[in-house]
Amino acid sequence: MAQQDTDVFVRLERFYDALPRPYARAEEFGGLVLFVREGEGWPYYARPRIGADTPSAADITAVRQRQRELGLPEAFEWVHETTPDLLAVARSAGLDVLLAPLLTLDPAALVPDLPVEGGTIRFLDPDAPSFAADLAASHAVAQLGFGAPAAAVSPLEAGGGALLTVPAGPAERDAAGGELSKPLVESQRERSAAGDYYTAVVDSPDGILATGAVMRSGDVAEVAGVATLPSARRRGYASQLTAALARRSLDDGVRLVFLSAGDDDVARLYTKVGFRRIGTACIGEPAPASL
Repeated sequence: MAQQDTDVFVRLERFYDALPRPYARAEEFGGLVLFVREGEGWPYYARPRIGADTPSAADITAVRQRQRELGLPEAFEWVHETTPDLLAVARSAGLDVLLAPLLTLDPAALVPDLPVEGGTIRFLDPDAPSFAADLAASHAVAQLGFGAPAAAVSPLEAGGGALLTVPAGPAERDAAGGELSKPLVESQRERSAAGDYYTAVVDSPDGILATGAVMRSGDVAEVAGVATLPSARRRGYASQLTAALARRSLDDGVRLVFLSAGDDDVARLYTKVGFRRIGTACIGEPAPASL
């Protein structure tokens, strides 16, 4: 492995370990550390402890028991190239493991800003009066974009009495939006103001159609949560949002920008805006038989 790649993986390990610590307590189980969020927000994961030996199946079992006690998702994350032996251990311990392409940005290959079909890219302003409403709408877009649900039922009936289905759109987004809790909004506002977390959206006359975010620790940043409202897909929103988030990160002094793709097809989309695959991110959760 090239020295440059080794340095990248070391920096990624430090990022994954550092990112949750201001917002979570760390509980150690052998070769694993479980981050338990304090306050509202997305729950964190368990991952290998920096400098520890490969976690054992017993370590995984202990963490899963603790996650169940706390009512947390049984979620594990690691980088295969850094902890290659963990994949077999995790599977033997009853985890299904998603092998997600891991990509880093080549700044020289980052595509320029391009017009966005039917909308504009906007970064949410933590000081704007609309911040809470915009954040709720972006959460709803992410929920629908990641498949909860991917389509809505039309009130119209097709021939033969079958119901037509149409991709979830602005109406479903607005119905799913709801009002976020004040503590969650304030937490996001503080992190956005500090530059540790920011959200970009595709705005349109029909409201927010796509969303994505950057999480930053030091000079490393991860692009995550890029999602498009199902009715607005195939317009290039995801790629343009990703490029805009990466460019903002570079402008803010970030030296390493990375992301994980859901599969090889999605990874190819990101390579078109300047990212290059360097490895595999492993995301483990209980296999159905082990629930």
